[in-house]
Amino acid sequence: MSNIVRLIIACVIMGAGVTLCGFGFWGWGIPVFLIGGLTLLTFFFNENMLIAQFYLRKEKSDKAEEFLGKITDYEKQLHKGQWGYYNLLIGLIESRKAPLKAEKYFKKALSLGMSMSHNTALAKLSLAGISMAKRNKREAEMYIKEAAKDDKNKLLADQIKMMKAQMGQMDKQQVVRGFRQKF
Repeated sequence: MSNIVRLIIACVIMGAGVTLCGFGFWGWGIPVFLIGGLTLLTFFFNENMLIAQFYLRKEKSDKAEEFLGKITDYEKQLHKGQWGYYNLLIGLIESRKAPLKAEKYFKKALSLGMSMSHNTALAKLSLAGISMAKRNKREAEMYIKEAAKDDKNKLLADQIKMMKAQMGQMDKQQVVRGFRQKF
C-alpha cells in the first residue's frame, strides 16, 4: 500500500474518532482514534520493516527476507527516512549469502542516510569487511576509522577491535606470502 494512502486512511479514521467523541460516543470514539493513531504510526514505521528487523535479531534471515520482499517499491511504500534502513537490511541479508554482492546495498544505505549513527557505523564496518575480503587495505582502514567515529555509544567497539586485529593478520599473511614467493 502506498504511503500516501496510509496517511489518508489514518486521517479519516482519526477524524471519525474525533467526530464520535464530539457527538458524545466516548466509548467508541477513543478506541477508533487510537486505531487511527496506530495507522498513522505505520506511515513512519513500516510493519514489514519492523517484522524483518525482529527476524534478523532472531537470526532467521529467510523470514526477514520474506517480509522485506513484500516491499516492492520502497520509494513509494516507505517514508523517505526509512530508505537507508531498507537498503541496510537488504545488505545484511545479502551479506549472509554472498558478501561481495552486498556492497552496493551498504553504499546505497550510506548515500540515502540514516538517522542513527550506530547504523551508519554498522554499514561502514560491513563495507570494511568487504574491502578486507577484496584485499583492499586502504579502503578497509578508511571505513574502520569512519565506523569508529560514527559509533558514539560504543555499541560496535568489540567488532571494530576484532576488525583491526584481522587487519593486522592480513598484513602478516601478505609478508609471509611475499617471503615464500621469493624462494
